[in-house]
Amino acid sequence: MNNPNYKKIYTDIIKYKYPLKAKTCESILKKESLTGMDVITLNNLIFGSQSSHETNQFNQRHRFYDKQSIQQILDYQNKHQLNNTQVAQKYKLSRNTVAKWKKLDLAQETE
Repeated sequence: MNNPNYKKIYTDIIKYKYPLKAKTCESILKKESLTGMDVITLNNLIFGSQSSHETNQFNQRHRFYDKQSIQQILDYQNKHQLNNTQVAQKYKLSRNTVAKWKKLDLAQETE
């Protein structure tokens, strides 16, 4: 299955709907390929918190985190000595999701 071309999608969104935000997003869009965290960052920079509660719920249910993004979130947690609830609030996740990721991460390290 092919991944969406997020770089093109966000470039077009900025070009046609939010041209004033081009400068803000320029550094991320210059990258050769975008990570999951880059996509989340771009989405927050462009749309911010203007979405309705229902839209946020829908988006959260359909969000996908790759291994690299999960590792970045867990590294952030360790670096800043945050508990699962604090990390979950920052990234708009369930604290159970963070706990599951940590459990999976520890299981992979022991293999």
